[in-house]
Amino acid sequence: MADPETASPREIRVTRDGDVEVLTIDRPAARNALTFTTYAELQEAVETTTARCLVITGTDPAFCSGDDVKQVMTAVASAPRDRAPRLTPAAGALLRTDVPVIAAVNGAAVGWGMELAVMADIRVLSERARFGELFVKRGLCSDVAGLGRLVQLVGREAATELLLTGRVIDAAEARDIGLARRVVAHDELLPTAMALAQEIAANPPLAVRALKAGLRRALDPDWDDLGRWVSATLADLFQTDDHREGVAAFLEKRPPTYQGS
Repeated sequence: MADPETASPREIRVTRDGDVEVLTIDRPAARNALTFTTYAELQEAVETTTARCLVITGTDPAFCSGDDVKQVMTAVASAPRDRAPRLTPAAGALLRTDVPVIAAVNGAAVGWGMELAVMADIRVLSERARFGELFVKRGLCSDVAGLGRLVQLVGREAATELLLTGRVIDAAEARDIGLARRVVAHDELLPTAMALAQEIAANPPLAVRALKAGLRRALDPDWDDLGRWVSATLADLFQTDDHREGVAAFLEKRPPTYQGS
């Protein structure tokens, strides 16, 4: 067992208020960018929760800025290609859970951060929230939520525009296109999300879980099949010059030049 004095701090902070559990991505210095550890802790927290409702948020100033470019993208791009394509395990945990999930979006939710928000059942937005499916800017495709959930929320045309441009939108526009119903003052974000979570958690838990399962049966695609396609496609795209140029331009803070190769 790790010595608590020397163990690394957890990147997902878990707190409990009655039947509601709050999962807070806690890497504020990196704008809550996701590492392999963050993904694993998120998956574990969702799969092992005994709460009746989950609220996911980030430590200010961001909700989640997507993958940590230096760790995750570099490692994935250089990884051997002999692993079978699969659904991202953290995404699988979120998409399959019968526990309702509310995203309390307190700032930028871009890249996989937007995917995370879209995988929630309900989104409550701070006036500071921002959204962007930035994958195209890195020469990549989105994960499954950008393909299978975003279109359910905002319609095919708006989803296509967000995916193909990589444009960042603010909270007001996100509400206008149907990405969320509530935009609140920043200081009211967590109280509003918690009040909604407590209202849901007060209902009969078996009925709530059945309703979530029924919604999946009625609306969701085959996530495993879509996940295999995304994984295989990303494996190809990670090897392109355009992906390397997108990452280099981001790190060097300059405009990219894409060649289609």
